[in-house]
Formats: sequence, structure tokens, C-alpha cells
Amino acid sequence: MKKTIATLIAGLFATAAFAQTPAPAATTTPAAAKAEAKHEKQAAKAEVKETKAAAKADVKEAKQTAKAEVKEAKADAKQTKAEAKADVKEAKAEHKAAKAEHKAEAHTDTTVAAAK
Repeated sequence: MKKTIATLIAGLFATAAFAQTPAPAATTTPAAAKAEAKHEKQAAKAEVKETKAAAKADVKEAKQTAKAEVKEAKADAKQTKAEAKADVKEAKAEHKAAKAEHKAEAHTDTTVAAAK
């Protein structure tokens, strides 16, 4: 029984001594820190590269959208110009017809007045 109690007491002291030692995994070596820093640097470079690619794609899309809008605006302007030309042509024709009608009325009035 004395041996059993002595073993238990020795185990208790051993456990207490083991609990006070620092964990070996908590410390990092300079090589491990260097490798971790290198990995972080590569990850940062990859992120920057990805961001640049996304920005380029956005710029390209914006340019295409702008070109399409300009093309559409030019087509609208061309159509508006053609409509305006047609309106002017129609207005000139109406004016010419009104002028001719007025001239005919004036001629008729002078003929009627001369006949009296």
C-alpha cells in the first residue's frame, strides 16, 4: 500500500511539473515565420492581380457601354435630322401652295374689279 501511495504522489508531482512547461508548438522558428510571411506575400500579390483584372474588365465594359450609347445617340440625331428636313420640305411646299393660291385669288380679284 505504501508503494501505491508513493506512486500516486509521484504521479501528482509529475503532472504538476508537466503542466508548468510551455507548449512546444506555441513557439515558431524563424524559418517557419519566414515561410509564413512568404505565403502571405504571395497571397497579397494574387489578390492584387485579381483586383487589377477585375478593374480592367470593368473599364472594358464601361468603354463598350459608352460606345453603344454614342452609336445610339448618333442614330437618334440622324433620325431627328431627317425628320426635321422632311418637316422643312413640307412647310416649304405648303408655303408655296398658299402663295400660289393667294396669287390666284389676287388675280381673280383684279380681273373681277377690272370687269366692273
